[in-house]
Amino acid sequence: MSCDRELLRNVPLFALLDDDEAAVLASQVEMKQFAARQRIYKIGDEGGRGYILVSGKVRVATVDQDDQEVVIDEPAQGEFFGFASMLDGLHHMSHATALEPTVCIEVDRKDIAVLLERKPHSGMDMLTVLGRQFHSSQELVRLRAARNPNELIEEKTTLGEHVADSVARFGGSWRFIITFLVVLVVYTALNIALGRKAWDPYPYILLNLFLSMLAAIQAPVIMMSQNRQDAKDRVRSELDFQVNRRSEFQIQGLARKLNMMSDKIDDVQDLLRGKISVTE
Repeated sequence: MSCDRELLRNVPLFALLDDDEAAVLASQVEMKQFAARQRIYKIGDEGGRGYILVSGKVRVATVDQDDQEVVIDEPAQGEFFGFASMLDGLHHMSHATALEPTVCIEVDRKDIAVLLERKPHSGMDMLTVLGRQFHSSQELVRLRAARNPNELIEEKTTLGEHVADSVARFGGSWRFIITFLVVLVVYTALNIALGRKAWDPYPYILLNLFLSMLAAIQAPVIMMSQNRQDAKDRVRSELDFQVNRRSEFQIQGLARKLNMMSDKIDDVQDLLRGKISVTE
């Protein structure tokens, strides 16, 4: 399917092309449609073609040493993916999948060659885009390699949650208990000492009102803090699960290597026994 040159002009890399150059490039590139969950390209596919997202949603990912999928990029409309393999002509080191019905512009190496002949400065724009993708990939790998759960939790903590934690921390301490007992003793002692002039004589109805109001406010605040603690535990458990899963893969790899070594040792032992029996 042919490409509209105005569509190319909306792509940041091709925004500086004049009408004639945009028309030439539009006649060379192709529009590709992909269904939801359809693989655009996979790891090991032959390079030479890159894609520009026109509409839809695409996820670009690779596989690490633990055979776990690592998301590299989720390009927005007008952004490139798969261009590194297109430029160097090597096989794709990642795979791209359409998450929903998607339309992309497929660009070949020859199309880029014609573009650079007509508009040499566009090469710097392309390098800028690829450089940004490279830095974003590095940042994703860095965050994935060392993620502190406390830092992740603090980034999402609101002011109200900080206040709830402080109230729960103070309400569950000996300082609060002692302070509360002192206030109660002083309050009741003053009312007893004043006798008929007391502002809250026995059975201390005003004090009971204050205590009920305090309990009504304190209980939901403490529940908010407990809910946030549950969220913290979930984040920590998810990170621990990821670490344990990577450790499991590594242990399985070591076990496979040990089994291979055991088989090799058995082969050597059988070979030695055969030589000994021959010499005897």
